[in-house]
Amino acid sequence: MTYPHTRQIGAAHRLELHLRTRGEAAAAKVHQPGRRVRRWVVERTGSWLNRYRRLLVRWEKKAANYKGMLGLASACITFQQAGLFGLALR
Repeated sequence: MTYPHTRQIGAAHRLELHLRTRGEAAAAKVHQPGRRVRRWVVERTGSWLNRYRRLLVRWEKKAANYKGMLGLASACITFQQAGLFGLALR
């Protein structure tokens, strides 16, 4: 199965697509030297937010409380990544 239309859209927007056809092994992809393998931003952010149990298991009944905790967790993650408290996770 190929994705010609999807590949055309990706090329038009200068995106690097990670599409494999059926039967193509994941190990067959040649790694280019000097380029790190990175996780998608959404996957990485979701993983970081899952470290906060209060967000992983939703205890709050009110949406405003959950939204506040989400904002607090996002602020903590931002400060950690910025290295403002000496806790950079790189």
